Amino acid sequence: MRQICDDLEAEHDALEALVSALGPEGWDTPTPAEGWAVRDQITHLAGTDVAARWAVTDGEEWRAEVALPKAERERRQLETARRLTPAELLAWWRESRRAMLDVLRPLAPRARIPWYGPSMSALSFATARLEETWGHGQDVADALGVHRVDTDRLRHVAHLGVLTRGYSFANQGRPVPTEDVRVELRSPSGEKWVWGDASATNRVTGSARGFCLVVTRRRHVADTDLVVEGAAARQWMEIAQAFAGPPGSGRRPGQFPRG
Repeated sequence: MRQICDDLEAEHDALEALVSALGPEGWDTPTPAEGWAVRDQITHLAGTDVAARWAVTDGEEWRAEVALPKAERERRQLETARRLTPAELLAWWRESRRAMLDVLRPLAPRARIPWYGPSMSALSFATARLEETWGHGQDVADALGVHRVDTDRLRHVAHLGVLTRGYSFANQGRPVPTEDVRVELRSPSGEKWVWGDASATNRVTGSARGFCLVVTRRRHVADTDLVVEGAAARQWMEIAQAFAGPPGSGRRPGQFPRG
């Protein structure tokens, strides 16, 4: 738990470095998520970090939060984004993520935490918070025209992406293929990360960045360096989704330069 929370904190700090010096116009820059500006991305993270702390304590605040329809939660978050100044929003996000980490760090890795979908272990929960922070951070980077320096923290996102293969199909109402898929990725530090049977004929190979962009639905697979072999692997990469919630439209082929 200490390691994943330290990595989550580092991911927070990396995203803050992108937005902390922005002027008011920068905070209003549209992002690839339709209808969301940079300020909306940060508001969503701050609000979800607050909800995460409530979920860990599992009190009245969490029960009231989870009872709200998703559309109402998002409406309230967007209202908050429009009401706060950039300085106020940044201060709120700093406090919400600090408070979340304070309650996550002491937990046992297998402690169960309720969430909007199925409950999760504390370790998976913290990993999901890192995945979401990285994914929304990519939206901000795309909006600002910034290329982020990748780190080996991507292993958390990639691992979650592999674990949620079955969920990706179920979330679309589709049967889960029975074939195994071999995943071989180049890490930012040059290591080789692997999952699945080495003899599997369905394979996904390429950069960890490319894989993480696909499973967070920030890039269409056609716009990455991934090499996908086999029907089961191709079907997965078309619908991969490492986060909870209804399947969105994702990104269009050709929306971003391939690489």
